[in-house]
Amino acid sequence: MASDSLSISVRLRRRQAETAHVSVPITEDVMRPDNEGEGKKLDVDKIIEAALQLGKLDSTEWEIEGEPEIQLHPVQNAPGATSIQ
Repeated sequence: MASDSLSISVRLRRRQAETAHVSVPITEDVMRPDNEGEGKKLDVDKIIEAALQLGKLDSTEWEIEGEPEIQLHPVQNAPGATSIQ
């Protein structure tokens, strides 16, 4: 028996947010000379880069945050088709 209904496929994307806390050691790697050139101070950009690298480690513990966000995928293509970028 044939179905009398039609359907259209819509590609969705679901994203789950996760959070982690990492501790960036205060070392010379995250310091820069101060404006007077006499001492050193923290370099926020270097601290952020170090934190992002720590986030990639297998030992970093991530916790799920809230419900997944479901949204329309920005690239709509037929099921099984590869997108052209």
